Amino acid sequence: MSKLTIKPMAGRTFGATVTGVRLGALTEDEFAQIHTAFLEYGFLLFPGQFLTEQENIDFGLRFGELEFGGAPLSNQKRLAEGKYGDVFDLNGQIMRTNVGNEAWHTDSTYKPLSSKCAMLSAVTIPDEGGETELADARAAYDELDTGTRDRIEHLSAYHSTEYSQANDIGDFPARDDGSIYHGEAYLRPLVKVHPETGRKAIFVARHAFGIPGLERVESRELLALLTEFIVSEPSRVYKHHWQPGDTLFWDNRCILHRARPYDYSKPRVLIGTRIAGDPDSELAYYPEDPEAEAGRIALSEELERLREETRDRMYGATTADRAG
Repeated sequence: MSKLTIKPMAGRTFGATVTGVRLGALTEDEFAQIHTAFLEYGFLLFPGQFLTEQENIDFGLRFGELEFGGAPLSNQKRLAEGKYGDVFDLNGQIMRTNVGNEAWHTDSTYKPLSSKCAMLSAVTIPDEGGETELADARAAYDELDTGTRDRIEHLSAYHSTEYSQANDIGDFPARDDGSIYHGEAYLRPLVKVHPETGRKAIFVARHAFGIPGLERVESRELLALLTEFIVSEPSRVYKHHWQPGDTLFWDNRCILHRARPYDYSKPRVLIGTRIAGDPDSELAYYPEDPEAEAGRIALSEELERLREETRDRMYGATTADRAG
């Protein structure tokens, strides 16, 4: 008989800890219980799993097609046979991207198909800092006043990593069609209806900008207000202090997350797997579609402004050396 136990996070509107199960050897009944809990709680913590990269992939595949699987999300260069070498230069693009992820976000909203859910498994963690925080955008929507709900119900915003890197830390990555810095911006609603539960959530954070129909100042103020509202209530925020072997799994359709700072000279290695969204509910449009041009124009105009406005931020409105 399975010893699977699901314990809700104390004092939180979301999240649960799952014990008594091995993700690398799930029965169908165990997976059914996990899937039900995932939809109810928004994120699940599985302590002490010590998953291999292949086990990360296999568990992710139970939820759908992968965007990527078993990938090291690290501040160190990966070597052969699972070993890691030198810590990356803080001024190189890999670390600039890592630092950018310390602001609240949901995954892959800057792609045609945003992410359904994602997982991280801890391998090496620093002695201090480097936690992962999550926030419940469903409970936040439930607590919005009627006026704000009505105001945002039919609004959308563009999403781009080029925008968020520039706006948050003054980083202007070199553009590359094969990277996440591809020059596209995808329009997504501010209120997302979860395709499996029907619950509504505020769907914003660092990648979102340029609400059509609003002046720039009003758009920026509204997006900041919504993000700040989501994380303003302690019961809607959970901070995970990593232990080696932990696996954290969350729903990108209704949960925000961010990394926390740490001593970047110390190793921090997590294994990441990300599940692609279902086209019926997570597809914005493709670059070749007519709608895409408006996003490119909005992004270009916004970046031009940000080049002048972000010189005082961490990277001083600069572009990383490609060798960095």
